[in-house]
Amino acid sequence: MERIKQALERAREQRTDPFAATPTQVPYARKRDHSPAPAPSQIVYTQTRQLDVDPKFLRANRVISSLNDPVSEPYKLLRTKVLQRMRANNWRTLAITSPTEGCGKTLTSINLAISIAREANQTVLLLDLDLKRPQVQRYLTQDELPGISDYLLKETPVPELLFNLKGVERLVVLPGHDSVTHSSEMLSSPRMVSLIQEMKARYPSRIVLIDMPPVLVCDDVLAFSPHLDAVLLVASDGETDRGDLTRATELLEKMNILGITLNKSSARNYGYYY
Repeated sequence: MERIKQALERAREQRTDPFAATPTQVPYARKRDHSPAPAPSQIVYTQTRQLDVDPKFLRANRVISSLNDPVSEPYKLLRTKVLQRMRANNWRTLAITSPTEGCGKTLTSINLAISIAREANQTVLLLDLDLKRPQVQRYLTQDELPGISDYLLKETPVPELLFNLKGVERLVVLPGHDSVTHSSEMLSSPRMVSLIQEMKARYPSRIVLIDMPPVLVCDDVLAFSPHLDAVLLVASDGETDRGDLTRATELLEKMNILGITLNKSSARNYGYYY
């Protein structure tokens, strides 16, 4: 009776879960030792919108468009380093930011999320919290979709905002939409705090990647820091001023800086960590 009760409870949670996904194949039998189960070979999203992707559109925006995309190689290296640090410290929320604008933090966020989601045992939520200049969805689609601004300002339910990229089964995106003024206040609002707590509690094994504004442009990263496990800084080769990078790291000194990744480099020097 207890097992039946637990099964009914799981089914009830899935019907109301805004992040719910149903595995269609589970190619294993759970052993008596209760060892961690491998990820299902296929995931079907029951409430999340599935977004058809145009490979040509993605390639034009330098987004990873296939398993064999040459763009994916440097992000595999970055993925491995990030996951090693995250797992070693039991971290699950990672903000991706930069000292100033134009460093490529949003593209780095997207391609890192896609790369991590292609690991067989890892699911990812990509959240656009660059509230003043939300850019994530414009890299992925030409459609105008609702996003986090609609959740914060119009109380749009979360299930209406999430989407999955077809072909990247373990990635869910919560995009931005309209620009939001008073962004740091919004990030500290009870509604936002409730959302991030729900995201972290609902799936203990999911990594949440958060695209956030540049550190030297506004105080959003600092305002949201209580909800972050770590931060990854993106610098642009030949463009990021060393003084700006130093000031950014100083502002983030009380946070766990996962490392600095060098973007737009022609020397295959994709990142360094400390």
